[in-house]
Amino acid sequence: MADTPDIAPKILVIDDAVTVRRYLRDIAEKAGFAVAEAANGMEGLERALSDRFALFLVDVNMRKMDGYRFLAEVRQRPEIADIPAVMISTEARPEDRQKAFEAGANFYQVKPVEPEWLTRFLTLLVGDARDA
Repeated sequence: MADTPDIAPKILVIDDAVTVRRYLRDIAEKAGFAVAEAANGMEGLERALSDRFALFLVDVNMRKMDGYRFLAEVRQRPEIADIPAVMISTEARPEDRQKAFEAGANFYQVKPVEPEWLTRFLTLLVGDARDA
């Protein structure tokens, strides 16, 4: 059973709020995942292209590049197009959810995210990090 960040599946958290990134990082790391962060979609895309991730957790509203555009860009790039993405946002209207799926999200979750839910969902999409 490996629990080192070099072996654990790596998740990229993309959100402009430092507190949200830290919150999601804490949950994912407690579940055994390695975590990298980006403050906006542009930074997220650069990180996604320079490293291999098992999953993206993406906010909607960010400067420079929002989450919808980030996902659309990811889905156009064969080297990263297959990585699952969960959009996590305060936007709760059905049209926001639909727009996320059209951009390439695999799932849409309205904030706040419960730690137990996120842990179960990460394990479902990526596998149990503690077995990596």
